[in-house]
Amino acid sequence: MKDKRILYVSSEVVPYLAENEVSLMSYDVPKMVNDQGGQIRIFMPRYGNINERRHQLHEVIRLSGMNLVVNDLDMPLIIKVASIPKERIQVYFIDNEEYFKRKATFADEEGVLFPDNDERAIFFAKGVVETVKKLNWVPDIIHVHGWMAAMLPIYMKHYYKNEALFSDTKIISSVYSQSFEGTLDAEMINKIQLDGVPLEAITGLKTPDYESIIKATIDHSDGVIVASANVSSSLTKYIESSGKPFLPFVTKDAFAEAYSNFCNNEIL
Repeated sequence: MKDKRILYVSSEVVPYLAENEVSLMSYDVPKMVNDQGGQIRIFMPRYGNINERRHQLHEVIRLSGMNLVVNDLDMPLIIKVASIPKERIQVYFIDNEEYFKRKATFADEEGVLFPDNDERAIFFAKGVVETVKKLNWVPDIIHVHGWMAAMLPIYMKHYYKNEALFSDTKIISSVYSQSFEGTLDAEMINKIQLDGVPLEAITGLKTPDYESIIKATIDHSDGVIVASANVSSSLTKYIESSGKPFLPFVTKDAFAEAYSNFCNNEIL
């Protein structure tokens, strides 16, 4: 993966949030590519439960200051950055006080999903792309992890389809067993349509539960990685029948070689 530019977009990344499948993989894979001589950037939301002082986050003024439209409302975009200790890896944080200041990631202390998680996901996707445009950094691959990042492939293939900067960029999505109960806002599909995404591309989002969101992500990706040993059988079958290049689940000790081969031979 030497000299390849890979943009990692994730719902969660250690050490900024607790360890789980998504957050660990979102650290391990970029580190692996970085060690191989690849050029990487990591983006994640700046949730309110991330300790800014401990992790030394600071605002990047030259990248902040844009407004993104979500559901016909202007929402200010704030960009923060930090470096992972002992690694030469920068992490960019997409922030907005309305969406991300609360002291939790996806749900309240009762475990109830935040009612605006759909808008947070849309804002995150747009914020990542607009920031990368400002950086003028052209990724060979965008690799997506976690359902909060799942709108990015959809927006790349429709809302940003005419951006010359990304004309050769490929999108890989990792699919995990980690999910959520219930559904996001039933109006999610209409909010996405406001951004010019055709209904026929996202019909599954009429019921925006975990599996329908991940299926929409798969539909808009150039390749798929099965990132959990116990991904549901329905999602596994969907991946296998999608016609997309996919990497079946491999153990951590074999992942580096399998990932490099997949990216170089199936995607690029």
